[in-house]
Amino acid sequence: MQTVDLQEMGLRGVNAALHAQADDTNQTAWTIENAKGAHAIACGLDAPIEVTVKGSTGYYCGGMNQQATIKIDGSAGPGTGENMMSGKIVIEGDASQYLGATAHGGLIVVKGNASSRCGISMKGVNIVVQGNIGHMSAFMGQSGNLVVCGDAGDALGDSCYEARFFVRGSVKSLGADCEKKEMRDEHLTLLQGLLDEAGIDADPKDFTRYGSARNLYNFDVDNAADY
Repeated sequence: MQTVDLQEMGLRGVNAALHAQADDTNQTAWTIENAKGAHAIACGLDAPIEVTVKGSTGYYCGGMNQQATIKIDGSAGPGTGENMMSGKIVIEGDASQYLGATAHGGLIVVKGNASSRCGISMKGVNIVVQGNIGHMSAFMGQSGNLVVCGDAGDALGDSCYEARFFVRGSVKSLGADCEKKEMRDEHLTLLQGLLDEAGIDADPKDFTRYGSARNLYNFDVDNAADY
């Protein structure tokens, strides 16, 4: 276990040490102490390491992540996991706005609530929120899955493409071209897998699926994989 103090080592020093890890590193477990809301912690990682951040974080924690598993022992500021490619981010508290924006892959788990624009322009990421999400979530969502165990705010999935949204609670309103969808067996299986990976005990049958009505863009069925 490698333990570093952000206040002593500085953000550049901490991130440089994490960036220095390669696929075959034997320094696979890291703890960052005294985060104190600092911005851009553990950004741009590209190694199969586990990083635990002690305390809440500011903007863009875990942005552009590849391979790494990042756990935030607190709440996360705006843009956490932005443009993430792979790996996993687990937030023990709440997440601020535009969580996982433009993210292409990986899994983001929020044990608390997520704010507005959660998953905006998501491009393949899976996001699982144990609590509620705010307005305009998954705006222009292109692909991937957004799972909400609580309620969703206004304009869910506005102008979405082929992303899927699963909500257990209520939805205040749906955005343009977003509609309720049939929950088929393959969706129940997919959702169960996501809940299991997120470590959340919930029945997939309690969720409602939403997605694109396909009226706002030129739809070609050959571009829709397993929808």
